[in-house]
Amino acid sequence: MSMFLYLGLPPLAIYALVSRYLLKNPHHLHKRKQPAFYCTHISHRGGSGEKIESTMEAFTHAVEQGTEMLEMDCHLTQDGYVVVSHDENLKRQTGQDVNISSLNLEELPLYNESLEVTFHAGHHSTGTDRKIALLEDVFRKFPQIPISIEIKENNQQLMQEISNMVKRYNRENITVWASVDSTILKKCRSINSSMPYSFSMKRGVLVLLLFYIGLLPFVPLGESLLQFYLPRIINRTYIPEKGILRKRLIVSFIDKITMRKSLFKHLAARGIQVHLFVCNEHKDIKEAFELGATGVMTDYPSLLSSYIQTYRSQH
Repeated sequence: MSMFLYLGLPPLAIYALVSRYLLKNPHHLHKRKQPAFYCTHISHRGGSGEKIESTMEAFTHAVEQGTEMLEMDCHLTQDGYVVVSHDENLKRQTGQDVNISSLNLEELPLYNESLEVTFHAGHHSTGTDRKIALLEDVFRKFPQIPISIEIKENNQQLMQEISNMVKRYNRENITVWASVDSTILKKCRSINSSMPYSFSMKRGVLVLLLFYIGLLPFVPLGESLLQFYLPRIINRTYIPEKGILRKRLIVSFIDKITMRKSLFKHLAARGIQVHLFVCNEHKDIKEAFELGATGVMTDYPSLLSSYIQTYRSQH
């Protein structure tokens, strides 16, 4: 035991000191990423707390309120159109139990007149626009606005159509591949490797593990964004379907191990943007920025704009 302490502790101590130093000073090993965009204000589903989610009216309103990035999900209709919708099945949004992939574009139903805000339970949004939007219409109307597109289904045709459209509108550097599924994200990148991409769930867990064992400063990272829940909203403004996430101790544990300011500062120093979501109350926005988030994703773009303006005026 004494021999182990004699031989083992000095190298471990040196490793710990070097790792800690490089965590704070990653530029010694890694060239800082230089993205074409840097977004502080991100609108979730186009700001679904103020207008009906994922509609052109929502996107337009969010941009008018000063959002710097639109977040959305896309699916493919039966006749090959890429449309913007969080769900593939439209029952929650329209009341009709049908899948987008089973309908032609002209058969898509209208959104309900009022929709509950998923990440703000008990709150609803309305609007004059109830039409499911075409991704091409979003690209056409907002050519300079960065967009994060989450892909939920392993559909190569969908990925290829999105890639083709991104190239056609010359926005490869401001359109982000996003998916929690590493297999889907890998396929997206194989179709178009020029687009920036976010961490999958698997890669995010790996980064967290590397952070805790001290190896993160030594590992290259290809991702440009980390987009993750602000865990403390769970069971307060967001009620998850999975029972395990309804347990207070589980959520508290997730919060403690993931919300690490030193981790977020390290990623930001490497040019990787950290977006925490979905922050729909003043205290959550404040908490996210204090934790080191470079950007906040919200359903209420006017609330976030008001917070940012007030903060900047006070500093």
